[in-house]
Amino acid sequence: MKSATTIKESSKPSSKSGRAKRIVIVDDHPLFRKGLEQLINSSDDAFNICGEAGDAAEGMSVIRQLKPDLAILDLSLPGANGIELIKNIRAEFQKLPVLILSMHDESLYALRALRAGAQGYVMKQEALENVIRAIREVLAGRPYLSHDMSAKLITNFASGSNQANPTDKLSDRELEILELFGKGRDVHEIARALHISAKTVETHRAHIKEKLNLKNARQVTRFAVQWLEAQA
Repeated sequence: MKSATTIKESSKPSSKSGRAKRIVIVDDHPLFRKGLEQLINSSDDAFNICGEAGDAAEGMSVIRQLKPDLAILDLSLPGANGIELIKNIRAEFQKLPVLILSMHDESLYALRALRAGAQGYVMKQEALENVIRAIREVLAGRPYLSHDMSAKLITNFASGSNQANPTDKLSDRELEILELFGKGRDVHEIARALHISAKTVETHRAHIKEKLNLKNARQVTRFAVQWLEAQA
């Protein structure tokens, strides 16, 4: 498979406060990376895409080589997923800000991403100006979540809500697979979406079944659908 790693020359002038902030994008969709690069480079801010990668291993390599000011990551990546990549980045680059830009529902993954070491979370469905706003906030050292997610966290904190969620037992990959079962995907569709084998998906489903005390694959799917409906 051809490498998706790209190193880019700076195309933005320095800002009044110094050089343009250098950003690395790690996402397995080339067209999305291109569109995001155009969005960021066309903003009035002194941001510059200095490199990009299509999977976690390439992402770490580019970050080591370029030492950017910000890393923007997707959660669904070939090999290690985005949560694992955040942890790897945090272990090696403690001060590098990380912003998650993902199709996955913020209410399901934002807290996991923040606990792993990310500074912000934006869903790909959000308005484009929110992406630029999130980049500004994270580069300024402030966490970024959507207004709705921030309000939900504040409400839970104020009410003292600390209910145990059975899905907390699941690994990051298992949670990702549970979500896709809840959206009606079958084993082979999930395997293609996550760049893993169908056998690996079945193994993860067996672990989900065991951790959630479910009897069979049908119950896993039923639980997944009901769980997603409860999050809506």
